[in-house]
Amino acid sequence: MTQIERYIFRIALSAFLACLIGLTGTIWVTQALRELDLITAKGQTLLIFLFVTGLSLPTLVVVIAPMALFIAVIYALNKLNGDSELIVMSAAGMTPRSLLRPFLTLALAISVLVSFLTIQVMPSSFQELRDVVTRVRGDFIANVVKEGQFTALDNGITFHFRERGQGGMLLGLFIQDRREAGKTKVYLAERGQAIDVDGQSYLALEKGSVHQQQKDSRDSSILTFERYTIDLAAFAPPDADVVYKPRERSTMQLLFPDRSEGYYQLQKGRFRAELHDRLSSWLYPLALAFIAFAALGDPRTTRQGRGLAVAGAVLAVVVLRIAGFAASSAAARSQGAVIAVYAVPLLAIALSALIIFQGAAMRALGAGLRRSVSGRLGVPRLAAR
Repeated sequence: MTQIERYIFRIALSAFLACLIGLTGTIWVTQALRELDLITAKGQTLLIFLFVTGLSLPTLVVVIAPMALFIAVIYALNKLNGDSELIVMSAAGMTPRSLLRPFLTLALAISVLVSFLTIQVMPSSFQELRDVVTRVRGDFIANVVKEGQFTALDNGITFHFRERGQGGMLLGLFIQDRREAGKTKVYLAERGQAIDVDGQSYLALEKGSVHQQQKDSRDSSILTFERYTIDLAAFAPPDADVVYKPRERSTMQLLFPDRSEGYYQLQKGRFRAELHDRLSSWLYPLALAFIAFAALGDPRTTRQGRGLAVAGAVLAVVVLRIAGFAASSAAARSQGAVIAVYAVPLLAIALSALIIFQGAAMRALGAGLRRSVSGRLGVPRLAAR
């Protein structure tokens, strides 16, 4: 790139980074506030909270980056025009192709970033988020039992504790186990605490007793203990097989799905739409950059307002996004609609390029036609007078 093109590129890049960081940070904070119950209600650590909320960042960047680029191009062109630099560049013989080159370079870089995040990073983050949420929900002590309440589980266990002490200690424990037919066990303990040993979770009871009674028998056995350990895996219901949604699957799994899978048989359309959404995502940064340049790339004097052009560009982006969502929805229902997923951004690029490179000729032709028509209409009027 020439020195002028590098100057334009720096203006657009700085505006893009400011928009991307500002918007992503703002939206991330609002999303993070919604997940505060991981700490307050579910008893998870700050690291788990930051990890879960951080997994949403790739999705936010993918959504925000094209819009941040659109804003950056509009800002850069308005700044250049407001300082009369755009007029000077045009008068010095700088062609629209040369003026477009720095914006196109930035758009291509962002397209590569969006493509990498969409194809590789986002599916992994969605899958990891599903796994983390499953583990959090499976935390029996943090999420299932409540202080001062008797909690009856489907597998025949009733759990109760009086209150929570310091460091997560459970005080005044009562556990009734009826999982074995014809046998009832009752655990009483002064206190207990959940511990992890080699990746397995256990409940360590202290200073208590185990009461065991057979069905149809008045006899019972009592065993006192100073310390007794129970496997917490027995308290949770058996885990069902985790079925990942199309957006949580890798791109290779979408390209080569297991066609015998029942979930795939029911959701073929969603698999197809998700795959082509990922493969077409890189086109949207280019489309938005072309739209912004087509609206504001022409040099104008300070007396010529640019508000209408900005409004037209915003409207075009809204129409583009609506058309993209409609094409994706149609692709989920019909194989033939897949072409529309790619045609929507490509058509926006083609129309914008036509305006950029042929706009002057089209405007000159239109002005000539208007003069010709007005001249022809004016001749009869003069003759009639």
